[in-house]
Amino acid sequence: MGKKSVRENKTPYQLAREDAGLTREAAAEKLYTSPDRLVRIEGAALPRPEEVIAMAEAYRSPTLCNYYCAQQCAIGQKYVPEIHLTHLSQIVLETLSALNVCCREKDRLIDIAADGRISAAERKEFRAIQKNLNALSLTVDALKLWADHAVATGELEEG
Repeated sequence: MGKKSVRENKTPYQLAREDAGLTREAAAEKLYTSPDRLVRIEGAALPRPEEVIAMAEAYRSPTLCNYYCAQQCAIGQKYVPEIHLTHLSQIVLETLSALNVCCREKDRLIDIAADGRISAAERKEFRAIQKNLNALSLTVDALKLWADHAVATGELEEG
């Protein structure tokens, strides 16, 4: 059994490995890589996407993929928001709240889009609706990630 790390600024990759109860050596074996490569990943080296996927599966931590995309991938930094897992009840309430807002705005969105263009007078309203749709999308992503995490950790049966 390896000694426990006392490093203060642990990366999400190291935290996930430790949460899974794996030493670097055991994790490296599961990931078909070397302990030295894990040291680099858990330090400052940027992991390859396939390494992140393998770690997410081996550590049963699908949030690693979201972290990588949102924080370390140039494309993801532009298009993927980082999602922090919270309780299911909070995610559901946020989703329902966002749905309620979008339902109230549905008729106005239809009016704006009916002629196939957005006039200068409609732009401000459209941007507000777009912001609320983005909020809804984020809550849906959070719910999907929560479900993936629950399946990975055995809290929820797949299927």
